[in-house]
Amino acid sequence: MKYTFIAAVVAAFASSVSAADAVSGAAEGFAKGVTGGGSATPVYPSTTTELINYLKDSSARVIVLTKTFDFTGTEGTTTSSGCAPWGTASGCQLAINKDDWCTNYEPNAAKVSSITYDTAGVLGMTIGSNKSLIGQGSKGVIKGKGVRIVSGAKNIIIQNVRFTDINPEYVWGGDAITLNGADLVWIDHVTTDLIARQHIVLGNSASNRVTISNCEINGATAWSATCDGHHYWGLYFTGSNDMVTLKDNYIHHTSGRSPKVGGNTLLHAVNNYFYANTGHAFEVDTGGKVVAEGNVFQNVVAAMQSGLAGQIYASASSTTNTQCKTYLGHNCELNAYGSSGALTGTDTSILSLFSGKNVASADTATTAKNVVNTAGYGKL
Repeated sequence: MKYTFIAAVVAAFASSVSAADAVSGAAEGFAKGVTGGGSATPVYPSTTTELINYLKDSSARVIVLTKTFDFTGTEGTTTSSGCAPWGTASGCQLAINKDDWCTNYEPNAAKVSSITYDTAGVLGMTIGSNKSLIGQGSKGVIKGKGVRIVSGAKNIIIQNVRFTDINPEYVWGGDAITLNGADLVWIDHVTTDLIARQHIVLGNSASNRVTISNCEINGATAWSATCDGHHYWGLYFTGSNDMVTLKDNYIHHTSGRSPKVGGNTLLHAVNNYFYANTGHAFEVDTGGKVVAEGNVFQNVVAAMQSGLAGQIYASASSTTNTQCKTYLGHNCELNAYGSSGALTGTDTSILSLFSGKNVASADTATTAKNVVNTAGYGKL
């Protein structure tokens, strides 16, 4: 009897460890079917070097983070010139003169002769195909460096991880998650905060099928391009052939580009909670096509930037939202606003682009208010 009891305890313990070290749930929307590292035996990096090597190799892997991986100082520091496009007052970001950005785009900005920043933050770690990067409980933190999914990498899951403290004082000091030439990527229950530039960026090459869900994009910062404690560079989707599902995310304390959509990007923004934005949330430029439903905008000065050439459909009436059902499989849910500007897009022509695609389900905007309690790492 005693040995039976012990065996049962050991089995239960093994089961709980296994559950914590595997992907939870499945991707909805455009990245449906992504498997990442699949059933590969989990590996547990103990050093930053091990983490880098596991991420970039050619094997299918389930990589479990059990602690904070601090890259600060691992590649030394770099000192260069820069500029102050938004002023030098306390609370303003400075800009590194990366690729002569200050010279070419901000020639009238005050020059800064010397900026010293952490080198590791500038370029993220490369993730190869067929990888799952998972945080264990609330332990999975990567500090001072982001990740890159580029050059044809595909079938990748990042879940329950926090990316933080990537040269937040300086524009061009690094991004948290970069996609550029990828496919089948699911970013889920991720937290990003204190980032130099983009929290999540999909570059000009095709990133194809992407789902971003249950994430917290935290723009609260002491250094901002708008000098007001709200991060301007949030989400940037400008791929040449991208389909992005943005669902159940908490996007807060930003001041613009939350998200910026262009290139040739079809974006389904559903049940997200946008809070405390001192500028604009959606910036939909030429080539961007957005269907936004069931979202909440609370204390957002402008839900969308006006005067741009992108296409938006945001059902404003229960009498018109039935137009969605033929293509999305459900009537579009109405967006909700509190002390906020409203979305005004009524372009129904983009609805047909969802036909035959994997489309995420949608709940009411009332349900979306709960994402403040469920989005981000440590909340699986």
